[in-house]
Amino acid sequence: MSGRMLQGLVLQMKEATDRIIGVVDSLGAVVACSDLTLIGEKRENAVNVLYESSDGICLCDGFTYKPLSNLSVRFDYAVFVEGVDAYANSLCMMASVALNNAKSFYDEKHDKATFVKNILVDNILPGDIYVRSNELHFPIDVPHIVILIRQVDKCDIAAVDVLQSLFPDKQRDFVISISENDVVLVKEVRMNVDTKEFIKLAKTIEETLNAELLIKTVIGIGTIAPTLKDLAASYKEAQVAIEVGKVFDTEKNIISYENLGIGRIIYQLPTTLCEMFLSEVFKKNSIDALDSETLFTIQKFFENNLNVSETSRKLFVHRNTLVYRLEKIKKITGLDLREFDHAIIFKVALMVKKYLSSRDCAF
Repeated sequence: MSGRMLQGLVLQMKEATDRIIGVVDSLGAVVACSDLTLIGEKRENAVNVLYESSDGICLCDGFTYKPLSNLSVRFDYAVFVEGVDAYANSLCMMASVALNNAKSFYDEKHDKATFVKNILVDNILPGDIYVRSNELHFPIDVPHIVILIRQVDKCDIAAVDVLQSLFPDKQRDFVISISENDVVLVKEVRMNVDTKEFIKLAKTIEETLNAELLIKTVIGIGTIAPTLKDLAASYKEAQVAIEVGKVFDTEKNIISYENLGIGRIIYQLPTTLCEMFLSEVFKKNSIDALDSETLFTIQKFFENNLNVSETSRKLFVHRNTLVYRLEKIKKITGLDLREFDHAIIFKVALMVKKYLSSRDCAF
């Protein structure tokens, strides 16, 4: 919000009281004041007091201060009123409410980050995107990638500041707080960038947050949004990446939507259809008839591309032992994993089973 706008609001308040009213920025500079001679004055002591108690009324050098609301741990502006008495307290509270409302209205109308957030959460009509982008001089056809950073175990609001320091260009990259746990990075990119580059970027984010705030994160990466109106779709893809990753890639902390494969299809299937599929595949016996050792053998067989010799070497068993186990699996399930078609069906069935188990746990 510009100092000119703040000065206009402060001058309107001047008519209602004989006390000095003003606004300082995060560096302690007076950017607006009813006493024009104080504009530009530095108040470092007030800033130190405000940072120690950024969520309430503060007293310093004969003035009462109140930070304007902000999602960041660092305030952008604080209102101040001459005096440290009860009247100054009340006047400061009322001035902060008025300025907060004006600031919120201004941000919603003129702030690109708020505009981007409204697109992400579907809080703006598609036709209005073009209108608002023109008003904000925001190119509509510049590609962006949406990266969703979800904090797990514990949350820290300072994550927004850390990410903003990593991506300081606020005209091209937007760090947006969505909820207590979720922060979104909307980053300007080039088309046809390899997914590996975004995974590297996400790795940097993960390591930085862990090093500076000891935060554990799970990060979902959507596909490139060619235009602004595609941002919401990319955001949903990032959400799906995290949710599907919790089911099929539990060991991964960074999941790209493009790498989900068949998992994202299974995740969208109705549970009744999944149960029907399992009952049709395993007509002889349920998949639950397989013990943990057999399931581990199957997993290794798939990891080694259905190669009997390589799998037996990795399992440290004789080739004939592995063949015996595969025959046992065929006898129980009716599927011969050495046949490609059967192996595909079994692999999908295992993923469907895993998906159903995750749904049971959710409820």
